[in-house]
Formats: sequence, structure tokens, C-alpha cells
Amino acid sequence: MERSRDIALTHMRKSVEKLGCSTQAFEDPTLMRFLIARSMDPEKAAKMFVQWQKWRSVFVPNGFIPESEIQDELEARKAFLQGLTKEGHPVLLVKVNRHFPSKDHLQFKKYVVHLLDKTIARGKEKGNEKMVVVLDLQNITYKNVDTRGFISGFQFLQAYYPERLGKLFILNMPRFFISIWKMVSRFLEKPTQEKALIVSNEDERTNVVKEIGQEILPQEYGGRAKLLPVQHVSLPPPPVFNSF
Repeated sequence: MERSRDIALTHMRKSVEKLGCSTQAFEDPTLMRFLIARSMDPEKAAKMFVQWQKWRSVFVPNGFIPESEIQDELEARKAFLQGLTKEGHPVLLVKVNRHFPSKDHLQFKKYVVHLLDKTIARGKEKGNEKMVVVLDLQNITYKNVDTRGFISGFQFLQAYYPERLGKLFILNMPRFFISIWKMVSRFLEKPTQEKALIVSNEDERTNVVKEIGQEILPQEYGGRAKLLPVQHVSLPPPPVFNSF
């Protein structure tokens, strides 16, 4: 197993070089995420990796999205970075009823990247690659429905953050949103769909608390913590190269 893994990594590195890029700044675990996302196919993984590098160089040239570029999104105070589970997974919680479709879709995309990068950086403190995302749909109305935004977020996650999602818990889904979720799900790859859990009963809610931990979850979700707006969480400066 380890030998086949090493062969795949070597093949992928050579394929990346043939495509005009380099893997020198990246360790095996980073490359493995792309290999796993492409069913251990070195050629497909190399293509995905190169596309990711080119995207980061254009969309995130400084290695991170500064808060000054996403002020409108941050002011809504809809995303919270709650800390780490017992297994070391960073927890990102989003209150969807505070979100409204943005007139500036580019700013929204930058906001998504800012959230994902900061959540991943939080997990790196414990060396954990995967994040846990909680989407709370409590009290949402049609004004909060942003199908385009949902799809963009998942497309970014799948194309540029392979193997970063550990689990996605969807809480308090109203009946009218079921058809919207089915439409969004068409854009999700099978591994992403398998990581999404619609929490619909008390037993499932209890499992969410056990899996994430009372120390991390806010009181309204059965925990003992306070909500921590993402902009209030300080992290070390990002690395000089785009390692996300």
C-alpha cells in the first residue's frame, strides 16, 4: 500500500513538471489530497493541482484575502470560527439567516476563500487537514436563499480545497429549502454528498454535540461556548507560498 502510494506521488510530481509547474514547495500530504480527490490517478491529480496553483496565483496573489476586501460580508456577522474538536478539526459555523445574496459576487467569492483559508489555518495548529462545517438554517426566509452563492461555495471547495471537508452538518432545514438543497446537490461530487448530514431529529442533534464537543458548540446548539465571529479570531500570518 505504501509502495503504491509512493509510486503515485512520484508519478504525480513528474506529471506536474510536464505541465510546466513545480511541486518543490509542497510536501507529500498536500499532494495526497489531490490524489485522493482524483481516485489516485496521478495524471488527473496533477492537472487538478496545476489548476489550483494557477487559480491561487491569480485569485489569492498575496496568499490570503485581507479583511479590507470583504468588509460588507464580514459586517453581517454570519460566520463563526469556534475552535477545534477533540480530534483537532476546526469548526466553522454559519448562520444562514444573516446572509443575503450579494450584489458583489466577486466579494462573496473572496469571502468564501477567506473563510476556508482561515478555518484551515486554525486546524493546522494541531496538524489536522479537515474541517467541520455547520450550516444553521434556523429562521431563514426566501430572502436568505442564495442558490448561486451555495453552488459557488461548494464548487470552490471541491475544485480548490480537495479533501478539506471532514463533515457538513445542516441544522434546522425548513421544508421549503428541501427542493433548493436537491438542486444544489446536483453540483456536489459524491464524496461531498456523503459528508453532508441533514440533522432532523434529537438523536442526530445529540450526536452532533458529541462529535463536535460542548466546549466548542455555542449554548444554543447544546454546548457551553460563545459564538466567536471569524473576524475576532487571530491566527499567525499565512506562509509565504500558497499551501492551502
